Amino acid sequence: DKIAAGGVQVPGWSARFDRPAAMPEQVKFVRMGGGYHVTAGPAAIYYDARSTASGNYTVRASFTQTKAPAHPEAYGLFAGGQNLQGAAPSYVYFVVRGDGKYLVKHRANATEVHTLVDWTASPALKAADANGKATNALEIRVAADSVRFVANGTPVAAVSRKEAGAMSGAAGLRVNHNLDVHVDGFAVTRGAAGARSASRSASR
Repeated sequence: DKIAAGGVQVPGWSARFDRPAAMPEQVKFVRMGGGYHVTAGPAAIYYDARSTASGNYTVRASFTQTKAPAHPEAYGLFAGGQNLQGAAPSYVYFVVRGDGKYLVKHRANATEVHTLVDWTASPALKAADANGKATNALEIRVAADSVRFVANGTPVAAVSRKEAGAMSGAAGLRVNHNLDVHVDGFAVTRGAAGARSASRSASR
């Protein structure tokens, strides 16, 4: 990891790192404009403990990778987060990378991760340009019988609620190693129809 000093500077937000030895001081997470900006060292998830949901809900955000990483790395959303600062964190994450591929995984605890959908190319995704820049709007849509993953308005994958496991809990962002990513429009919207009045967004 290339250390990015600064820490998590947004009140109410926390980070949980893949590596136990990693520390918040090794990343920079700040509010920028109407959204957030992540300069990542070690891979982590970022979340506001108030952004939780159960039942039917949608998590969404638009991500802009601002520069090319040294190696293909992924960014995106997670949902169903439980025990995030404990010994056995769990959540489902939907991430994309600059080559136009996406991945869906379930973290069962600190060391065990299950692949639900392996790296898959999709024309719905915007691949990075010559400067490494790309913008992708992502959604995780949780319904009674399924969890659907949407890129730029197009459903690209789905798993059953049984495969996904418990989807009640925190929702937030995932940014892997050494990426520079801007995030706009993060929101958790409750209800099958996604009533906006029940959402928590980056503007609040």
